[in-house]
Amino acid sequence: MRPFELTAPATLEAALAAPGTFLAGGTTLVDLMKLNVLTPRHVQDINELPLRGIDTGDGLRIGALERMSDIAAHPGVYPMISRALLLSASQQLRNMASFGGNLLQRTRCTYFRDVATPCNKREPGSGCPAISGANRMHAVLGTSERCVATHASDVAVALIALDAQLRLVSAAGSRTVELAEFYRPPGDSPEVENDLRPGELITEVVVPRLDWAARSTYVKVRDRQSYEFALCSAAVALDIRDSRIVDARVAVGGVATVPWRLGAVEAALRGASVTPAAFEAAASVAADGARPLSANGFKVSLLKRTVVRALLELTEGDR
Repeated sequence: MRPFELTAPATLEAALAAPGTFLAGGTTLVDLMKLNVLTPRHVQDINELPLRGIDTGDGLRIGALERMSDIAAHPGVYPMISRALLLSASQQLRNMASFGGNLLQRTRCTYFRDVATPCNKREPGSGCPAISGANRMHAVLGTSERCVATHASDVAVALIALDAQLRLVSAAGSRTVELAEFYRPPGDSPEVENDLRPGELITEVVVPRLDWAARSTYVKVRDRQSYEFALCSAAVALDIRDSRIVDARVAVGGVATVPWRLGAVEAALRGASVTPAAFEAAASVAADGARPLSANGFKVSLLKRTVVRALLELTEGDR
């Protein structure tokens, strides 16, 4: 780890006035600093800023500094969000990690985290060895010729399904951004992962009210049940009336470069009966556009099976 200056601003205004890298839980930032993947000269500890609170009055508003474990335990949080958080990392990490920081965590691609190897995300133009190398954990959706790394956050998948928004603040003012528009697929610029501008800070996550999201779940498939990142995951919410699906929200993780909304699956589910056959039919289009690599072709079928599994778990009492 390289030397850096650490400060702890007492107010939001002070934090935004001085340039630097923001530190909340530190569960990603400190790791990457130890590996010299990130080498900030000035780090601001923002844990004393007033960016906490969970408001369920009309929809859901969560302060960016709320800890993952506290959000997961809150009774007013939609089940898919709570489950996504509980299936993330370990209890110790969930106790430390901030909500805003989780949404900004960097990929777990081993090439990105190893400064001895090329990586277009870390050093633009240096290459992407994962395309022809060790790529079992990598993406099959949203990839480009320059990057195939998956997005690491579990809860971002649930939030994408729920049309969540981010409240962003800088010295120049504030703005609200749809989370689905915040993340950027790699394209020709994999080093630009999101729409966060220099000096901006996530202050709040806003989830619009969706009463039927009380019927929702998050399924995560991984190599082991303890602390591990997803091979594939699915966040699903269903509005069911008279044994028919009126509306649906479906998003997946572990298979794409950004949290991936499955609009075609949602459309196929609307009006369908609550049956395994209908779920199989809807999931058949889940992997449309997939571009598997040498070692991750299994994710195409795994993606479809994971969506079906989430739908079956969610409707067990309706069939």
